[in-house]
Amino acid sequence: MSTVVLRRVPGDSVVHRLWAGTKMLVVFAISVLLMFIPSWPVLGLVTAFLVAVTAIAHVPPTAVPRLPWWFWGLLLLGGLINVPVGQQAVLRYAQIAVFGLVLLGASFVIAWTTALNEIAPAISTLCAPLRKLRLPIDEWAVAIALSLRSLPLLIEELRVLRAGRRLRPKGGASHSPRDNGLIDIITAVMSISTRRAGELAEAITARGGTGQLTAYPGRPGRADVVAAVVVAGVMAGAVALHLAF
Repeated sequence: MSTVVLRRVPGDSVVHRLWAGTKMLVVFAISVLLMFIPSWPVLGLVTAFLVAVTAIAHVPPTAVPRLPWWFWGLLLLGGLINVPVGQQAVLRYAQIAVFGLVLLGASFVIAWTTALNEIAPAISTLCAPLRKLRLPIDEWAVAIALSLRSLPLLIEELRVLRAGRRLRPKGGASHSPRDNGLIDIITAVMSISTRRAGELAEAITARGGTGQLTAYPGRPGRADVVAAVVVAGVMAGAVALHLAF
């Protein structure tokens, strides 16, 4: 199985059946907790919680994206830069790095267990109080949902374009010293993205406009209440661990 990025992993687990808004609120609560208490016990407990949720959702290990080597190289370089400052600086840097990876993992859990057609209605429902300020909530929700849906397609287009460029014969009469592979790929991606955006706009208009994208009848249920209680217990345990250590 190929790496799954921002795509739902098929399944019917209790995590899959939770309301999308509940999952987003849980990730928001975790981010606030780690923002104020980024200690190692808290990071460890939250990581264990995310691993348990992933196991309950039956997400295969092959769905976890493999980050490129240069990403880990940059993380290591950042740690080496902090070595002359002192041990506390290195530990703080490591905590920040783990904090970012935990939030990234929590976002992937949402992507793996949530259908994209549930994202826009959930955002619209959660931000409903802001309508009193006459803010374009539905338009924002649709823009976020379409961006999440288009990102995997854009990644696939980049992979195809890179593979096609590697197959081009090197040298020859058509080769020029001014050829720049990065510029060629960026230009092609912009052209493809513009064409796809036009086709997507026509398809949305033909199906009744953007209002249909936020009309999904999703609401929290009893399972969401149970999930909220469990998350509250985990957060309380994290705070207790922080105070104990």
